[in-house]
Amino acid sequence: MAKQNDTGVYQKENGYWEYRFVVRIDGKRVCRKKCTDEHGNKFRTKREAVAAREAAIVALRLEKTVKPKPARRTVKEVFTEFCAEGRKDRAYQTIRKQDSLWENHLCERFGNRYVDDISSAEVVDYLSELYYVEGKAFKYVESFLKMFYLIFGQAYSRNYLDVDTYNKLCVNKNTKIHMPKLKTEDDTDIVAFSKDELLVLDDYFRGTNAETAYLLGRYCGLRINEAFGLKWDHVNLEEGTIFIDRQMQYQERLIKLVGPKTINSKRTIIMCEPLKQHLQEKKRQHDEDNARLEALRQQNRRLIEDVDGTKIFSTDLVNCLFDGKIQTVNSMKYHTREIKDKLKIDFKFHYLRHTFGTMMAEMNTPTHLLCNQMGHGNIHVTQQYYIAISKNGMDILRSNLNHL
Repeated sequence: MAKQNDTGVYQKENGYWEYRFVVRIDGKRVCRKKCTDEHGNKFRTKREAVAAREAAIVALRLEKTVKPKPARRTVKEVFTEFCAEGRKDRAYQTIRKQDSLWENHLCERFGNRYVDDISSAEVVDYLSELYYVEGKAFKYVESFLKMFYLIFGQAYSRNYLDVDTYNKLCVNKNTKIHMPKLKTEDDTDIVAFSKDELLVLDDYFRGTNAETAYLLGRYCGLRINEAFGLKWDHVNLEEGTIFIDRQMQYQERLIKLVGPKTINSKRTIIMCEPLKQHLQEKKRQHDEDNARLEALRQQNRRLIEDVDGTKIFSTDLVNCLFDGKIQTVNSMKYHTREIKDKLKIDFKFHYLRHTFGTMMAEMNTPTHLLCNQMGHGNIHVTQQYYIAISKNGMDILRSNLNHL
């Protein structure tokens, strides 16, 4: 009986089997290691692993023999093809951001380079230059990393990169492109207002045209586009809920209501009592203005395009002014300047969202519920609020320590 060829086959500590091999194909050294079959089942016996190893070697040689060499394309050609064919499902703002990064930065530096000539180290060096030398924000540099992953992914899917090159660039943990190490002086992403600051902000916004938008950010954690895109028919005052399924955006210099940021951003939010009371009074005033100032509101109201392409009036929006004029995300710019100059508070509307998430986390709100209310696509994003250190969080920590 012939002896079984068990080279490269070994048993793991958990009792299952694994194989590995190294072969040379077209002068290149190709390594493979695997512990499961094509169906994802682990090898329970040595015989299974040996047979799978032999089959994998044959399949690899056959693949390398019959597979045509990838056509060479420049980065510019790959990106141009992607723009024409591969991003029909992308959001308007995503397309604008990609075009901006390409036209203002990547085209000149990498546009005429062949995509298969670019190494991981070269990309990492470029990202480090942006972050450490040019001083660009960490999150902004992450946008460049995503662009490189997009370009290499498109090149691979269109057979302009072979599998080994793609794996080195985007898959292998030890060689793939990655972000530079975060500088120690960079602030955390979570910026929350203290209770004292919130009292000052409450007093500042009370009675202003921006009060409702402010309260939606403070008590619901809405994004600014969601707050200004909220329609009255999405506010249920009887049940105390708000339905979010659209946001306000400028597109080609026009104000439009478009789909939410992500699929998880479509959600139903529970209102707290102070916000509910405010919106009840706001709705009463809205109905009164419709009757008392009908002619003025009709003159000032503006037609805008809704998410389904139909036209609605600005008076259908919660944050419309009493005279029918529309309020937009730009309406907060004045208040941002005033608060910084007069109150010495670094105010950004998005910090209200951070504050809402942080305060809810401090009150031990279950993570999955907060994830739903915030409209996060990944629960790991929500968990950042549970580890962010706010002033109130430090007070709680000190109080707990004093009770040891």
